[in-house]
Amino acid sequence: MVRAIIFDFDGTLANTLPICYYAFQSVFKEFDNRELTPNEILGMFGPSEVGIIRENLLSPHKEEAIEYFYKQYSQSHIDLVEANHDIYELVTSLKGTDIKLGIFTGKAKRSLDISLEKLHLEGLFDVIITGDDVRNPKPDPEGLLKALSILDVKNSEAIFVGDSDADVIAGKQSDVFTIGVQWLPEYQTATFSEQPNLLMNSVTEFEDYVKAGVK
Repeated sequence: MVRAIIFDFDGTLANTLPICYYAFQSVFKEFDNRELTPNEILGMFGPSEVGIIRENLLSPHKEEAIEYFYKQYSQSHIDLVEANHDIYELVTSLKGTDIKLGIFTGKAKRSLDISLEKLHLEGLFDVIITGDDVRNPKPDPEGLLKALSILDVKNSEAIFVGDSDADVIAGKQSDVFTIGVQWLPEYQTATFSEQPNLLMNSVTEFEDYVKAGVK
């Protein structure tokens, strides 16, 4: 029986990868005069936005760069991130059931809060673990195990849903049934290096799966 569903965020619950790329590109152009491609930025993923900037920015003005990132992320969100009706309906319908909902993301809490507010997803999750809440980012399972502990749910009673190799590895290492998804216009992994328990390409398919109680 499924008692909890934990979701990744970027590329899973929201098509926020374009805004992430844009905000980072703006930072590296402004402070390092470097032009980075989306793939180069994707290769930095793992730590939170703050960690990415501190680890990869050459300029010594890292705190200023972090504030610049959040300014770009917030101001351009409405133009670069389109709300997904199917995902909103999925989350709100699940919220009305006995299934507990969570987010485990590498994003910092500050950027996640911006996205949740702008996409009207605040207050729908029973637990949220961000990159600020863990010592070891994905693919380490620390954050997923922490979420399950807070929810008081066994590994065998949970599903983890994500769009990246790091998500799948974290889920498998946690002994949690892991579903890889490619249902948004942009996602992180086209071909998973480690196979998820299931691969799904539409929100409707996932919703039907959960309703059927199959595990």
